Amino acid sequence: MSEILEHIAKNLSAHVMKTETVNGEGILHVKRESIETVLWFLRDDEQCQFKQLIDIAGVDYPEREQRFEVVYQLLSLTKNIRLRVKVHTDDKTPVPSVVGVYSSAGWYEREVWDMYGVLFAEHPDLRRILTDYGFDGHPQRKDFPLTGYVELRYDEEQKRVVYEPVKLTQAYRNFDFQSPWEGNAKYILPGDEKATGTK
Repeated sequence: MSEILEHIAKNLSAHVMKTETVNGEGILHVKRESIETVLWFLRDDEQCQFKQLIDIAGVDYPEREQRFEVVYQLLSLTKNIRLRVKVHTDDKTPVPSVVGVYSSAGWYEREVWDMYGVLFAEHPDLRRILTDYGFDGHPQRKDFPLTGYVELRYDEEQKRVVYEPVKLTQAYRNFDFQSPWEGNAKYILPGDEKATGTK
């Protein structure tokens, strides 16, 4: 793996910011605007031959200025190795689409946009793929509320499915901010009596 990473860093020094190896797998940190150039090289270079795009995933780090990572998982069957390529972006700056390099990227990029709100420039059909077309927000973001913004139910009077804003009655919610896993809770969770022998 180290030889291939050196080869990539040498040939793509203007595009690759950092290379590393974690658990035997190579990771490239690439400039956002260079992702298409880098993937063309990784796919077509004789020493790399990363012909398969296995997945594109999003990761959200809300504390960072560029809060999103877009992670490309590549596989070279001829070399029998995997490579992870990462780019960073925020919620307003689009990442260049790589559909021209790997045709399978179309659906993966749609999923990352749907779940995280990461835009992909020049994508031929960037629309929701997992949520409903009228869905509000991006559910894999760390700041997305666990209950969502809207709920749907079947209305018997209207004889159809209706969407309504989520309303949570505060009187029935208990915010004690005590974590039973840290040992500071003053109550016994169901099932704990078996471990302590109490009844």
